[in-house]
Amino acid sequence: MPVPEGTLLNSSPRPGGTRRPRTALAMGHEIHGSLLADGALDRLRTVARVDGSGPITDFATADAAELASAEVLFTHWGAPRLTEDVLRRMPRLRAVVHAAGSVKHHVTDSVWNRGISVSSAAAANALPVAEFTLAAILFANKRVLDVAHDYARTRRQPELLPYFTGHGNYHRTVGIVGASRIGRRVVELLRPFDLHVLLHDPYVEESEARALGVEAVGLDELVRRSHVVSIHAPQLPETWHMFDARRLALLADGATLVNTARGSLVDTDALTERLVSGRIHAVLDVTEPEVLPASSPLYTLPNVLLTPHIAGSLGNELGRMTHWAVDEVRRYAQGLPFVHGVGPDELTRSA
Repeated sequence: MPVPEGTLLNSSPRPGGTRRPRTALAMGHEIHGSLLADGALDRLRTVARVDGSGPITDFATADAAELASAEVLFTHWGAPRLTEDVLRRMPRLRAVVHAAGSVKHHVTDSVWNRGISVSSAAAANALPVAEFTLAAILFANKRVLDVAHDYARTRRQPELLPYFTGHGNYHRTVGIVGASRIGRRVVELLRPFDLHVLLHDPYVEESEARALGVEAVGLDELVRRSHVVSIHAPQLPETWHMFDARRLALLADGATLVNTARGSLVDTDALTERLVSGRIHAVLDVTEPEVLPASSPLYTLPNVLLTPHIAGSLGNELGRMTHWAVDEVRRYAQGLPFVHGVGPDELTRSA
């Protein structure tokens, strides 16, 4: 049976000091150098005994002794799946610390069934996504993308007052779909602005919405009323194409759809049709498929900002996730529960 979230097994520190549990790294080779740069690996080694000369990218070819002795698995993007067969080769494993967001790609039911504790740096990764979203919302209401395209095309000063009639960030309505970590952080970042914020999340009661300073509404109502709709819902069977042709048709003329969540939440064909018509605008950091065909008009439409999944942690932002994860390993070594523990129930309604 799974143990409660945050429970640690065999993790009591030695008398007079903190243990340094044997820790194996599991992640892609490409991310390994960036994630553990600038002294991050040295910091991890102050709290853990890091085995191996490099990251494990495939458990089938990993050193058997390294797997057998590992008490903690420190993971990131590209970590191979922890199947039952793999876990039989890791009898001492007690914790998985993920220095990134979702653990769905490598943590299986077998991990929970064995009572292995899991931590994720999803809260750290949420911060740059929320910052990206804030910028997208403010730029969308200000029509920055539109005027930049026109300015580049005409190479002359536009008549600004007529151009911006009806646009701006004063008393605009923003719809947030999903009170996830990112969604809640976006709501927090929007508070200083003169905006009205709507929220749709089936797990959030009206009283909680009021405490967040937002108005809880149904999804269709949110789409109809919002000048900008920002998606922060998880990728689940019930959220597949939640923005289909019918729902996209509810967007007001000139409204902007922002998607930094998952591409599968939006029907790409239906969205493309509406964007080609020029009726609505979009800021898309994720799409379905992840890389659109070269023939897709979304690459060149003037009412679309298309980015290659850059909203999350990149560059020096990776350091934030690393430091949060190292702190979790330190807590494990001290026999303390994780601050950012993840339980199996949470994954049924999170990204």
